[in-house]
Amino acid sequence: MKTVAIIEDQTAVREMLSQAILDESRFEVILESGDGLVGCNRCLELKPDFIILDVMLPNLNGTELLRRFSKELPDTRVLIFSGYQTPGLVRELLQAGAHGFVEKSAPLTELRKGIEIVSSGGSYFGPEVALLLRDAMADPKSSDSGINILTKREREILQLIAESNSTRQIADKLNISVKTAENHRTNLMRKLDLHDVASLTRYAINNGLIVIGN
Repeated sequence: MKTVAIIEDQTAVREMLSQAILDESRFEVILESGDGLVGCNRCLELKPDFIILDVMLPNLNGTELLRRFSKELPDTRVLIFSGYQTPGLVRELLQAGAHGFVEKSAPLTELRKGIEIVSSGGSYFGPEVALLLRDAMADPKSSDSGINILTKREREILQLIAESNSTRQIADKLNISVKTAENHRTNLMRKLDLHDVASLTRYAINNGLIVIGN
């Protein structure tokens, strides 16, 4: 029996995913989480065989989780299930280690197909994502993101800034000193040439770190 983790911040969607998984007797759901950072830490502990992952998550987004899973859990298969997709984001998720991507607007049959194929070692992309992936590969420069110049820690802090966390709150969440958080904040502002919270928030939204309403 394959173990499954579901990291999705919408409770109703998370419950639907869990039910879809439980309908297949060869899967066991061992983790459900609505928080990116909590979900990441628990997955690194439990080492599931298969992860269904949203992109827009509080505290740590799906792209950053993928980078960590690719490094720490190389044998774990990951299927992205998200309502937010652009050519740049799809390309970035593939580079981060995603094995498949099904859009939330797709019918349930597409999700089940994605779960079956990705959990068995293959790759699967829903119809809308497949078109975006074709566009991204046809014109790679158009999907390049300046966010790649940031370090992992700077990307984490950018997301937390955009989620309206103070420097103190950021330091507490990442278990670093306030001074270190301030230094990272200064560095990412310099790299992006953005010097206020509103500009950083817009940048985070445009690059798929958060969505309005998260």
